[in-house]
Amino acid sequence: MRPIRRLPDHLVNQIAAGEVVERPASALKELLENSLDAGADKITVDLAQGGIKLIRVTDNGGGIAADDLPLALDRHATSKIASLDELEQVGTLGFRGEGLASIASVSRLTLISRQEDAAHAHQILAIDGRLHPVEPAAHAPGTSVEAVDLYFNTPARRKFLKSDNTEYAHCAAVFERIALARPDVEFLLRHNGKVVWRLPQGSRAERVAALLGQDFIQASLPLEHVAGPLQLTGFIADPTYSKASRDAQYFYVNGRFVREKTAQHALRQAYRDVLHHERHPAYVLFLTMDPAAVDVNVHPTKIEVRFRESQAVHQFLFHSLNKTLSGSAGNRADATHEPTATATDSTMPSPAMSAARPSMPPPARGQVFVQQSMPLHVAEGAQSIYQKLFDGVREEERALDRQTGTPRTDLPPVALPESDDGIPPLGFALAQLHGVYILSQCQEGLIVVDMHAAHERIVYERLKTALDHEGIPTQPLLLPVSFGASAQEVATVEEHKEGMTRLGLELAALSPTQIAVRAVPQWLSDGNPVDLARAVLADVREFGLTRVLTERRNELLATMACHGAVRANRQLTLVEMNALLRDMEATERSGQCNHGRPTWSRLSMKQLDELFMRGQ
Repeated sequence: MRPIRRLPDHLVNQIAAGEVVERPASALKELLENSLDAGADKITVDLAQGGIKLIRVTDNGGGIAADDLPLALDRHATSKIASLDELEQVGTLGFRGEGLASIASVSRLTLISRQEDAAHAHQILAIDGRLHPVEPAAHAPGTSVEAVDLYFNTPARRKFLKSDNTEYAHCAAVFERIALARPDVEFLLRHNGKVVWRLPQGSRAERVAALLGQDFIQASLPLEHVAGPLQLTGFIADPTYSKASRDAQYFYVNGRFVREKTAQHALRQAYRDVLHHERHPAYVLFLTMDPAAVDVNVHPTKIEVRFRESQAVHQFLFHSLNKTLSGSAGNRADATHEPTATATDSTMPSPAMSAARPSMPPPARGQVFVQQSMPLHVAEGAQSIYQKLFDGVREEERALDRQTGTPRTDLPPVALPESDDGIPPLGFALAQLHGVYILSQCQEGLIVVDMHAAHERIVYERLKTALDHEGIPTQPLLLPVSFGASAQEVATVEEHKEGMTRLGLELAALSPTQIAVRAVPQWLSDGNPVDLARAVLADVREFGLTRVLTERRNELLATMACHGAVRANRQLTLVEMNALLRDMEATERSGQCNHGRPTWSRLSMKQLDELFMRGQ
């Protein structure tokens, strides 16, 4: 056995470099964070060969004194913390004091710096971890760090690096993450001498639009929530802008980009009701909190953190996003609702109709059903036509109430967020297309509504609200419906008969092989009672009534809503179509169905004019 001995400092630094400097992007992150901690508001990054050949970061920050330059390249030497108390409430991005030393041990590094009041700059060189004497140099106030030939002295590690393009992609991702968090700082990125990003100082929205695209901003909802010491700001994308990967997810804690399981779970849960299958939400979010309430010293790269009160943070994040995503259709109609899919993520259709970009016209599928009393083009002034339409619809509703003898209880009165012309956000129905879509004329142009998806969301939200209060109201069937059942289904009915009444479903076991459906939820009376009963019994049998009413509640209610929503090819009257539009305007999350698909889309007059090349 070899005797125990102390490792040489140079070897210790190289070991640390394996943790801290995994690849060029890791070194770039350390240098950018140092520049920001130094108070820089202008940072220039130069890369060559993906950062393998050259990483140079120049800033106009506070600079480093000449006497401190050797210390800056020493292991665990820092100006950012001096005690355990300061470590427990770190307010800077860097604090470990090993970043520069690690980079210097695996590259040829030059550090040049000048403080504001210094007569000139000074520089120090480190080659293979060996420091050269400090020398005078020419440099504007601020600091430049240049790392050349990364891993030149550790060829085994250099072999693990990928191609120049791959390493550059990782560097660009680090640059973009840091630039997103600091719109108050001007950034410039050059690769192989070519300018890739030039980001001037500006607002957060401008920086997000510059880096993620204008389509992200157009598809996003601004968010700002405060609860005690917790503050959450940023942008969350409409669920229809979802992605096939997590590439468009940016979450920051006190300005630091992190990946934290509690936060990721909370954000995913907030989108659960509106996200389609395995899609991933897109967001740029900034959580600000007491530095003492978050531990940032849990990983060498500082990309992981630990919340001291993780449950409180989870609840805050979930409720903040849930509240913002719960905007009514009226609110969404006021916002731009036409994000476009990117070329690399085309598996999810854009809520803006594909006809907005002319292509081969689709084949005719059948007849267009039009209410004959309603013109499809309007020759009169828009306001007068809308008013006539509105009056006509209201008169038909009143006539329907007189025929039935009682006002309809399934359509609650709605305070519509109307436009200045008194036009509801989703406009007024004109026609029904192929028994699937409702065509509506709004102030901006034409709205197309997937009637099944929209009604499914409306019913789902009503079921959730009712279950949260006194239970789902029932609608007794005029004639009970019986069906053949398995022994397990009969046993489930006998065991949970009373509990299932909370779900608005009244079932009775007629025999060891027969079950009768005597009542269904009030809003599902038009659906198939047998299919509905089987779906509920299957969930209750598999998971138990307690889990179904708690952790699996939303999944079950979504299934029930699907059974009660209006089906395709069902012809609706003009009154029914307009009633559906008004319900959408008053329903939370009505922009998406229970599976995350869009329920409506708009073609503006500008898009229609472009489609027919008017004015060209």
